[in-house]
Amino acid sequence: MEETRSSPWWDPGRREDRRPFLAARARIRSAVRGWFEGRGFTEVETPGLQRSPGNEAHLHAFATAFVGAAGDRQPLYLHTSPEFTAKKLLASGERRIFELARVWRNRDRGPLHHPEFTLLEWYRVEEPYTAIMADCAVLLALAAEAAGVSALAFRGHSIDPAAEPERLTVGEAFDRYARLDLHAPDLAAAARAAGIRVAPDDTWADVFSRVLVEKVEPNLGLERATILYEYPAEQAALARRAAHDPRVAERFELYACGVELANCFGELTDPTEQRRRFEAEMAEKARVYGERYPIDEDFLAALAVMPEASGGALGFDRLVMLATGASRIEQVLWAPVTEAS
Repeated sequence: MEETRSSPWWDPGRREDRRPFLAARARIRSAVRGWFEGRGFTEVETPGLQRSPGNEAHLHAFATAFVGAAGDRQPLYLHTSPEFTAKKLLASGERRIFELARVWRNRDRGPLHHPEFTLLEWYRVEEPYTAIMADCAVLLALAAEAAGVSALAFRGHSIDPAAEPERLTVGEAFDRYARLDLHAPDLAAAARAAGIRVAPDDTWADVFSRVLVEKVEPNLGLERATILYEYPAEQAALARRAAHDPRVAERFELYACGVELANCFGELTDPTEQRRRFEAEMAEKARVYGERYPIDEDFLAALAVMPEASGGALGFDRLVMLATGASRIEQVLWAPVTEAS
C-alpha cells in the first residue's frame, strides 16, 4: 500500500499499514542471519564513526567530530559502508564474516534511498567472486521464502526469485542495449553518434555513467535477476583487475525488478594501487564537489597483510521492499529519519 505523508510515521493508522512490512522484515533478517551462521560465517559489529567514510568520488558522508576532555576536536565521519573495518578484520585473521550494518549516506532521499539504512555486507577469504554471485542468488530466494511470497516485485515488475540470475558483462550490456563498444577509443564520439547527449566537458566516466543509466540499467532484472559484471577498472575503485583482461575489474552489481540491490568485488589487496585509486577518486571529488575525504592510512596498512578475498554489499531494506511489494523505502523501516516540515 502506498503510504501518504499527511501524518507522522508514528501515527497509529500509518503504523497499522506498515506492520506487515515490518513483520516480514524481521523474518527476512532472521533468515539471512541463520543462513550465514549455518555456513560458518561470524557476525561482526563495526563502528559507525571513522576517520575516513570511504574514498569514492560520488559517495557523500555525514561529518562530525570527537571532542576530547581538553576540548580538542578530531574530525570524524559516519561510515558509508563497513568495508574498511571489515577488511581490517580479514587482515587480523577472520575468514568468513558478515554484518547487517547501519550506514549513512548524505544527499540521498527518495523511494529507494534513505540517509540511514541497513547494508548487508559479507566476505569470503580465498574464494572467488563467483561465490558471492551464488550467494546473491540464494539471498533472493531466501527473502521471498521468509516473506511468504513466490515472486519479488517492484512498480509493475516481478521476477521468480528461484530463477538463476542472468550473467551479463558490462561490455555485452553496452553492445546489446546501447549498440556501443565499451572499449571504443573514443567512447564520447561513439555515444554521440548513437544519439546520447554528451557535453563538451564530459569526462570518460561521465559518458560511461550516462550510457549505463539511460540505456543499460532500465533493462536489467526485469524478467529475472541480472548480475552485471566486469566493470571497467576505472569504475571499480576497490576491486582487483580481471586476470584475463586488465581493462576490466572483478566487480558486479545485482539487479532485480529494475532495482540495483548489491555491489560486489573480488577485493583489491595491493595497497600501492589502492592509494593511487583513492587519490584519483578524491581528485575527481574535489573537481566535481569541491571537497575531499582523508585516506585511511590504517586501512592501507591492513591491505598489505590481508589475504585474497571476495565480498558483497547488499541493500537490505531494498531486498525487503522487493519481498513485500513496498513502493517506498520508509514503509520497511521501523523508524525513518524525520523530514523537516
